[in-house]
Amino acid sequence: MRIVVADDQAAVRDGFATLLDTQPDFVVAGTAADGAGAVRLCRELRPDVVLMDVRMPVMGGIQATREILAGAGPAPRVVMLTTFDLDEYVYDALGAGASGFLLKDMAAERLFEAVRVVAAGEALLAPTVTRRLIGEVNRLRTATPAGQLPALSPRETEILRLIAEGLSNAEIAERLVVGTETIKTHVSRLLGKLGVRDRVQAVIAAYEHGIVVPRR
Repeated sequence: MRIVVADDQAAVRDGFATLLDTQPDFVVAGTAADGAGAVRLCRELRPDVVLMDVRMPVMGGIQATREILAGAGPAPRVVMLTTFDLDEYVYDALGAGASGFLLKDMAAERLFEAVRVVAAGEALLAPTVTRRLIGEVNRLRTATPAGQLPALSPRETEILRLIAEGLSNAEIAERLVVGTETIKTHVSRLLGKLGVRDRVQAVIAAYEHGIVVPRR
C-alpha cells in the first residue's frame, strides 16, 4: 500500500512516515511540506492513501484534496490530519472528498488500522466528527424535501442509515443477519445510485436530503 504524508511540521511528517514504514504492507512513497507538494507527489507517485494536514502554507489540505481527487486516473483515499477532533474545517474537508479525519496524537495501532480501513473503501467518522458534520449539514442544507434521493431500495435505504450511524460493513451484516459480501454489494450499488465516491459522501447526501434525521 503506497502512502504519501503531507504536513508542514517536519517532526510530525517524519514521525508518521517512520511509524508507517514499520508495517510490512505499507510503503511511504513520499512526504510533502505543503498542499502544493502533496498534489505534485500524488500526480507523480499515484499513492493509495494520503495523510493530509488540514492547515499548511502555500496550499492548505482542503484545496489540495480537491485538486488530487479531481485529477485523471484512480484517485487515492485522503485522510485529513488535525490537532482537534472538532476541527472547524470538517465539513469542507469531507465535502472536498476526504475519507475521514485522524487526530495527530492517536496511538500507532489506531493509525495502522485507519489506513487499512480507508484503503479498503470504508470511512473514518469518529462520533465527535460525525456530530460536527451533522451540525454543519443542518446549517448549510437547503430546504430539500425528505427522501428526494435517487431510487434506493428499502434495503439500501436501511443500510444508508446504518452507515450514517458509523457502522462498518461487518457490523451492518451482523445487525441485519446477512453476509458481509451481501452488504458490500448493497453499499457499492447505493454509492453508484447516489453518484458518490465513498461512504463519507453517502452520509453527507443522506443528511442533506433528509433520509437520515439527526437525533435530538
